Amino acid sequence: MKIGFIGTGNMGGALARAAAKGSHTLLLANRTPAKAAALAKELGGTVCPNAEAAETAELLFLGVKPQGLPGLAEELAPVLQARKGNAPVVVSMATAVTLRELDAMLGGGLPLIRIMPNTPAAVGAGTILYAAQNVTDAQLNAFRAVLAQAGLLLPLPEAQIDAASAISGCGPAFCFQFADALALGGVRAGLSYPDACRLAAQTMLGAAEMLLQGGEAPDVLKMRVCSPAGTTIEGVLALEQGGFSYTVQNAVTAAYRRTVEMTKKG
Repeated sequence: MKIGFIGTGNMGGALARAAAKGSHTLLLANRTPAKAAALAKELGGTVCPNAEAAETAELLFLGVKPQGLPGLAEELAPVLQARKGNAPVVVSMATAVTLRELDAMLGGGLPLIRIMPNTPAAVGAGTILYAAQNVTDAQLNAFRAVLAQAGLLLPLPEAQIDAASAISGCGPAFCFQFADALALGGVRAGLSYPDACRLAAQTMLGAAEMLLQGGEAPDVLKMRVCSPAGTTIEGVLALEQGGFSYTVQNAVTAAYRRTVEMTKKG
């Protein structure tokens, strides 16, 4: 399968690495050709102009920022419309750009998928939210197969993507912030910062696996760690005294509100 990536930055590059784990031909285009060339050398892909990727790809990822999408769409629309009936599935990862808006930018009638990936996709542990329009079951299956190595693929109604992205898209930063706080607490207790970071990371990984594999709610698992009059419940109390739960909820809703603002401005 020929897969094009226009934009090979952090996220585009991460998805290209996931796609490279299959037997696919990668076409890589970037505003800075040297960046595409470095990725092509790493993955065995081919560097090409935007138009060439649009002319020959079966699956075309647009990894540009929202403000860059209108200009790119203007360039690609004639090429993609000329392929009507045999057009590639166009996959956009631009924040706050809806399928309806993308369809209008590209001239209408093309198979489209909107995705919101997160940075852990770079290590095969990501979350990719997606919604599709004018896409056949076969095309959707091919898309899922290409990104299977990136992590969890979760289909959602498009109206829910912004809310979900406030967790999965912004959440890694919140998790890193929590890991740093755990590690600094360990330093205060006498550990070295590198050791404390390793402990924090492994602890978060283990807790996440318990959530994913056990099927139990976080509050149930939390209380299993909290022995009566023990050390953990004292720590939990300290977190709640500091407004931990309320603060995290506010972080998610603040990120969501900002996405909504960006959508309205667009």
